[in-house]
Amino acid sequence: MKNTKKRHALTYCVLLFIMMLIATPLVVSNFFLPSEIKLIVGEEHHFNFDLPLKANILKGNNIIIKDDAEQFIESHIVNLNRSLYVTMPEEGETDVTLSFLGIIPLKTVSVKALSYQTLIPSGDIVGIKVETNGVMVLGVGEFETEDATVSPCKDIIEAGDIILKCNGKVVENKEAFRALIESSSEKEALLEISHKGEIKQVKVKPLYSKSEDEYKIGLWIKDSTQGIGTITYINPENGHFGALGHGITDTQTRILTPVRTGEIMEVFITKIKKGEKGTPGELSGIIDYNEESQLGKICLNSSLGIYGEVKKSYLEGKQNEALPIAFQDEVHEGKASIMLNLTGEGSKEYEVEIQKVSKYSNEPSKGMVIRIVDEALLSLTNGIVQGMSGSPILQDGKIIGAVTHVFVHDPTRGYGIFIENMINNY
Repeated sequence: MKNTKKRHALTYCVLLFIMMLIATPLVVSNFFLPSEIKLIVGEEHHFNFDLPLKANILKGNNIIIKDDAEQFIESHIVNLNRSLYVTMPEEGETDVTLSFLGIIPLKTVSVKALSYQTLIPSGDIVGIKVETNGVMVLGVGEFETEDATVSPCKDIIEAGDIILKCNGKVVENKEAFRALIESSSEKEALLEISHKGEIKQVKVKPLYSKSEDEYKIGLWIKDSTQGIGTITYINPENGHFGALGHGITDTQTRILTPVRTGEIMEVFITKIKKGEKGTPGELSGIIDYNEESQLGKICLNSSLGIYGEVKKSYLEGKQNEALPIAFQDEVHEGKASIMLNLTGEGSKEYEVEIQKVSKYSNEPSKGMVIRIVDEALLSLTNGIVQGMSGSPILQDGKIIGAVTHVFVHDPTRGYGIFIENMINNY
């Protein structure tokens, strides 16, 4: 009996070892290995994956690799369990296949060499207004007809859906949608909706609300959103900008807001609510909606920020010096700074400490952990507050990223996104 138990235990251990051996490469591939690595042409980049992997360089004419002893590595098969220094002397792309222990193939990584790029770090706090592409459903409700409580959209439409068309006509705003429903009377309305990214056709029958004297389908909807945020960078060559470092999402549905049109505008900060443990602080201000106060247009709302183009007059008025960008492998723990214009007197640098760097993270907007250490900024805000999202992070004379989130339990700390991830989107 004891021998049988020992055999079963041994079999279990062997199976567990085999499962771990199979699972480990999958975990490494999914969570630690990027699909793409970017380098600056001619600059030496340091990599230290410290993983039991081997890289097979498929196209090696445009890549130079050295080890810690400054010895050139001539072989196309390179061990990644040690520090490496990589240079690509010309623009181009090199494909590298990775394998676990040189045995189990994992993935192909594209290594790209890009030209030297400079951007203007901004730090300007602006008003943001976007109009949605269609109308966004916030919730499904009920209403009273003459003899019943009804909910025509129940189990047909849900919060987060985007209504794009009604009876073949494009839905531009809430008022237009209500008019289209009213014109349907008691006939079924054919709606084209975006449901979790999938375009669907659904039919809903409007019913008459006697108390409101109109035909309804019982939806809570919105067609625009406003707020305050910070511009991260402006491209001095074309005026393209990136801001926030995360997307604009609806506060109720937590779904990314699809943008039809949008503007950034001047804002006058009226109050700074300091952050406290358990309660994030925030910037409050008055957005100037006058046409002459518009600073630019928003063209894209993505999970990694909002993007668009500033007006020529705004670009020409920027005094901040353009700085080179840094890719992920250049970012390190230690001293850094953020830029922010809290007083309306121009952007100032405030000292921060980068406490953790998660290179090639599968959560791009949380690539690093920063801590505010500047006493002047702490006296104003107590740390990171809502409205500071997008503040550019600088290190070693380069733009490395932007502030994205605050830690609710500690307002002096928060997350940052790598600038590399932001500029990939627009």
